[in-house]
Amino acid sequence: MKTVRVELGERAYPIHIGAGLLDNTDLYKPHIKGAKVFIITNETVAPLCLDKVESALAPIAEVHPSILPDGESHKRLSTIESIVDQMLSVPCDRKTTVVALGGGVVGDIAGFTAACYQRGIRFIQVPTTLLAQVDSSVGGKTGVNHPLGKNMIGAFHQPVCVIADSEILTSLPEREFCAGLAEVIKYGLIRDLEFFEWLENNIESLLQRESNAVAYAVEQSCRNKAAVVAEDETESGIRAILNFGHTFGHAIETGLNYKDWLHGEAVAAGMVMAGELSVRLGLLSNQENQRIKPLLKKTKLPISPPRHLNAKEFKSIMAVDKKAEAGTVKFIVLNQLGNAQITSDYDNEILDSTLASFLG
Repeated sequence: MKTVRVELGERAYPIHIGAGLLDNTDLYKPHIKGAKVFIITNETVAPLCLDKVESALAPIAEVHPSILPDGESHKRLSTIESIVDQMLSVPCDRKTTVVALGGGVVGDIAGFTAACYQRGIRFIQVPTTLLAQVDSSVGGKTGVNHPLGKNMIGAFHQPVCVIADSEILTSLPEREFCAGLAEVIKYGLIRDLEFFEWLENNIESLLQRESNAVAYAVEQSCRNKAAVVAEDETESGIRAILNFGHTFGHAIETGLNYKDWLHGEAVAAGMVMAGELSVRLGLLSNQENQRIKPLLKKTKLPISPPRHLNAKEFKSIMAVDKKAEAGTVKFIVLNQLGNAQITSDYDNEILDSTLASFLG
């Protein structure tokens, strides 16, 4: 087992990475302070591993599970209200610990519930997808979607621990696993050229889910994210680089009503669009940009948005992006591979021409 720490002073916490961690009681025990644990999971994950987590927690506290429907479409305020109804009926108190057992959607919902319930209670992230293990479970971003935009309702609420069991990734459908690789590749592109080069050379091993390769990719991704979060917890500055590809990607997801495409797939196409914008702004060389698409193609990820989305609709969706200020959308762009920056200094004509090269 490897442990990466997110250094946030009194709220610092460990990310435990390794095989066979789900039912390790010793990893949960230091973080359970009350008599009750409330597990939030979904109908896909529950049959696979809820029993293991319940058995690990049973010697520590009284365990209450809540099993949600699966899918991004359920990431909304009505789901939070439903969960709170269940918690009040237990009843859960302020010392109850919430355990988020699932992918990014479950983690976001559970984290936001924990942030809101009685003005904030503890929670543990137990991510079961690659995307959640390398990205959404780390850093304390929680929330739900609004019909006009993704993650528009939420809070920063850090977990007290992350338990990333690499063994569970062997059961992931190929499409889900590949979607997670989009976020892995992102870390190489924005701040870790050495890792990006490792990915270029080891992508086949990752796709075959060789245990050492997967463990290394998860660890390096978490180390990169932990370093950025420690520097800028609430995204007032540098943390925004973690959204490389996401401004475009979120517009794809919103334009599709959160259907058909997985988050990582939208981010993959979004990173290609952000790379193209970087070239057109004169920041990234075309030669470097040409290294992005082949790696994404090998992971069977899309490298362009759905053609039926039009540029005008795309821009209107991006206008309500969380990073927009005074009507100007901020973009994360690349100066070179492994070096990202935040910019709002761009010519709208360049943005329009970039969108026109991808959209109808």
